[in-house]
Amino acid sequence: MKLIIGLGNPGSEYFNTRHNFGFLVLNYLQDSLPDFSSWQTDNKFKALLSEGQINGEKILLAKPQTFMNNSGQAAKLLADFYKTPAADIIVLHDDLDIVLGEIRLSQNSSAGGHKGVASVIQELGTQDFTRLRLGIKPASQNFFAKIFKTPAEKFVLRKFGAEEKEPVQQATQQAKETILSILQNGLSAAQNQFN
Repeated sequence: MKLIIGLGNPGSEYFNTRHNFGFLVLNYLQDSLPDFSSWQTDNKFKALLSEGQINGEKILLAKPQTFMNNSGQAAKLLADFYKTPAADIIVLHDDLDIVLGEIRLSQNSSAGGHKGVASVIQELGTQDFTRLRLGIKPASQNFFAKIFKTPAEKFVLRKFGAEEKEPVQQATQQAKETILSILQNGLSAAQNQFN
């Protein structure tokens, strides 16, 4: 079984914010895959869950409902219950060091200042899981200079603007293709194709 965890904050006020890019991609993935269950709240796991199969393998999609900085609580509950090793976990999250519209795959890397990822590492006791990093840094240098007068913790809670719709969609589609490639061909092949 593979566990795919999208990071974000619960609640409608956080919908379509940069920090919820992991939720956004997971929603798109779940919507586009045949025979995946609708999202179900599971208080035992502190998450919204959807499950299905890809190539005969069980896949569990999870959106922690613990708020970003405690995402690891849900990750640990799920990994422990399903006896899922870190190597079979994919975590999707926003990344302020990557330009919006771009994604990066990494494994066994530090949190890089991302508190949600730091929580997952702390709770799992390892960083040996796959991370799909979703860029949120504005491509425009003028906008980039302006936003960095805003503290990062406030910027990540801003909603995507209308002018960012195309790169958000591009990254979301590419993230789906990357996840399917990991599941079908393995991480190394996916890194060669998408990094």
